[in-house]
Amino acid sequence: MSNLAVQLLINLTIATLWMFLNDTFDPVTFFSGYLVGLVILFSMRRFFSTSFYFIKIYAILKLVTIFTYELIQSSILVVRQIMKPKLDITPGIFKIQTELEGEWEVSLLALLLTLTPGSVVLEISQDGKEFTMHAMDIPISSDSVRKTKETFEKAIMEVTR
Repeated sequence: MSNLAVQLLINLTIATLWMFLNDTFDPVTFFSGYLVGLVILFSMRRFFSTSFYFIKIYAILKLVTIFTYELIQSSILVVRQIMKPKLDITPGIFKIQTELEGEWEVSLLALLLTLTPGSVVLEISQDGKEFTMHAMDIPISSDSVRKTKETFEKAIMEVTR
């Protein structure tokens, strides 16, 4: 069991004990016990070999928020292109480089980039450092994908490292 999972389990145990000690079984008491557990674990963080687990949870929530924002923004861009009376797009293929290492990080970035409308990852190089991508409208989408890639890379590194 990883150290982060142990920290979460300790925090949930403290929250449950807090409920029993207060002799009330409601969500507010559990949440206050959870906060007490966070304070206790934060003060004891030097005894754990990994970082404080709540930082990772925050990084995951941040990544989900960034993805949701990028998904909405790119969906609006695609709808705007589709709703034009005359479809004047220039689809194309381009390559982008990534700083990420490891199969998990590269795969996650490829999935996040593919899930945003207007772009699709066609191929990942053997070393995992280069993506071949298709974009709906090269002048607009390729710049958008490059900015999105940098944002996702930072957020993925916060989660995995």
